Amino acid sequence: MNRLRNGTVGLRFTILYAGVFLVSGIGLLSLTFLLAGEGRRSVPVDPPPPAADGLDELHQRVRHLQEQLAEVHAQHSRQLLIGSLIALTVMAVVSVLAGRALARRVLRPLRVITAATRRITADDLHRRLGVSGPADEVKDLADTIDDLLGRLEASFAAQRRFVANASHELRTPLATMRASLDVAVAKPGAARQTLVLGDRLRTQLDRVDELLDGFLVLARAQHGALIGAADVDVARLAARAMTDRATGIAAKRLGVTEDLRAGVVTRGDAALLARMVENVVDNAVTHNEDDGWIRLETFREDAEVRLVVETAGPVLDQRDVDRLPRPFERLGADRTGNGSGLGLSIVAAIAAAHGGRLELLARPRGGLRVSISLPSVPPPAEVPA
Repeated sequence: MNRLRNGTVGLRFTILYAGVFLVSGIGLLSLTFLLAGEGRRSVPVDPPPPAADGLDELHQRVRHLQEQLAEVHAQHSRQLLIGSLIALTVMAVVSVLAGRALARRVLRPLRVITAATRRITADDLHRRLGVSGPADEVKDLADTIDDLLGRLEASFAAQRRFVANASHELRTPLATMRASLDVAVAKPGAARQTLVLGDRLRTQLDRVDELLDGFLVLARAQHGALIGAADVDVARLAARAMTDRATGIAAKRLGVTEDLRAGVVTRGDAALLARMVENVVDNAVTHNEDDGWIRLETFREDAEVRLVVETAGPVLDQRDVDRLPRPFERLGADRTGNGSGLGLSIVAAIAAAHGGRLELLARPRGGLRVSISLPSVPPPAEVPA
């Protein structure tokens, strides 16, 4: 039984086919013999009345003929039984061979899919099975594998791009620190340059620390590691983020318009959601123009809560804006800025981890519109007085 359970699908299919055939054959033979027995069953005859000697001899001959007929029927039944068993044995062998052939025929597309899948490696994920034919279970399986390969290809490409960009971003501050140290040591009176060197190294180290912190948050959000889900008021997070950045807003003389409606509540990781809102507000302040403006709004729409942040600025190309959720993507002069380039990618990952989405729109009159949608928590029902 264990051998059958652990065998191949073709072996199990063959044994199942042969077993069903044998059970059907045995049932058919049993029914045939049952009907034949009913047909041969003789009707008892009452003993004949007393008769003369001539009639007595005639009855003896009739009885002898009946005995011969019964013997012929019995012999015929034995021959029928033997012939049926031989035919059943032959057909059992034929059923095994036919079952094996049918199993090979039915499972041939699966073998083709298995062989093609084994040939696909991480270096050629662009290849697809491309199984044609009727829309049956086998084609559904092949299409599902093709979809999986497409997702794997996109994931591998994003991972390679992330590693390459991360290596480049980390190499820049490290190279700057190394060059600053070499210059400071090479100059006469190097001791007097210690404070200057310390300030430069501290700035670059802060940037490296910011990058590593962004990597950890991004990895946590992308892997869905949500800790301690709780009801979170998005409007309260937005108000606190704006208050914490009041100095930066005043330095750029930004006009702020807030429409933070109460009761805009979602459920999730409070720390990650706070980081998401902080990144959006940081982006609005850091990449804004002097004497610009920020418009902040939270509201509920259908079964979602939304946070919308709009900023002033130059007219942007929507194709460039669509790339911003990728790690290390920046616009224009910001490509060489001090930001880590992970802000909006972290926002997109946190929103996706909570079942939401990030939408970026280049405003026709200049600037950027950032919209975050998250599943809402229904407000508590009012208890009647």
